[in-house]
Amino acid sequence: MIKNFMADKLVITFNEYNKIVEKLAIQIFENYKPTVLVGIMRGAAPILDILSRILKLPIAYIVIQSYSGEGMEDKQGKLMFAREISSLANDKDFNKVLLIDDLSDTGLTLNKSIEWLKNYGPTKNFINEVKTACLWKKKSSTFEPDFCPVRLDSDPWIVQPTEHYEELSIDEIIKRNK
Repeated sequence: MIKNFMADKLVITFNEYNKIVEKLAIQIFENYKPTVLVGIMRGAAPILDILSRILKLPIAYIVIQSYSGEGMEDKQGKLMFAREISSLANDKDFNKVLLIDDLSDTGLTLNKSIEWLKNYGPTKNFINEVKTACLWKKKSSTFEPDFCPVRLDSDPWIVQPTEHYEELSIDEIIKRNK
């Protein structure tokens, strides 16, 4: 299913990616009844889209970046959180939160996101439970997600299906689409 491109890289195709998300959806469906899906951007964006369609749940987004200078909001560890959650979900939807990221690499992002979410003013009084989900857990991750279809026995770089776009310029894309 997952191709070992090099000893330290896993190259994931769109088909493989979708199958892993479907396995995650099954794990969630069989073991938890969340009332909202909260995705950590940007890695969780495609996962959240697919899961919300399968599980028929409202969604919310948390935007997080590695800290990189002045004027940043809510610095925690080396992470910077946006001021607000982006969502059209109702307050009551935040009763049972499923927090989603693409992978558990070190565990820092998921740990800090749970902490931030539980202290987020507009919804903190409505949250009764937070569980976590990701597609991959690397061996050295200190975080144990509640739902994770692929638990790796090493710490490879995971080359996700859209990652090649980071290396392409818009000019290259225009040329190949003429």
